[in-house]
Amino acid sequence: MAVIEDVRHLGSELERSYPVYVRGRLKFRVGQIVYVAFSLDESVMGFAFPKEEREALVRGRPHTFQMPTASDMRFHWVHADLAALDPIEARELVVDAWRMVVPRKLSAAYDVRHPIGPG
Repeated sequence: MAVIEDVRHLGSELERSYPVYVRGRLKFRVGQIVYVAFSLDESVMGFAFPKEEREALVRGRPHTFQMPTASDMRFHWVHADLAALDPIEARELVVDAWRMVVPRKLSAAYDVRHPIGPG
């Protein structure tokens, strides 16, 4: 079972990323782009995810992943129930979401520094 503390440090450690609080909700940004956001009760993590792949993700694990709200369907976004994720998977989702909003050279540099993934 993952909790917000399993991924909070990544918001400051990933290059160009920083944490912000908007209306009491923790969000991770690169520039002005939000790539991860948590619900007020910290039970749901929304994160950047390819639009063309999200339906398959949600269909494959409906108790873990949910489609975004109707107003967010236009964005590359999906929601996850943190309690249904293990901590390693939660960290991997954060890093993959970050990869969607940074230049490829930053993503490649991360891979060199972390050859076995986020730990």
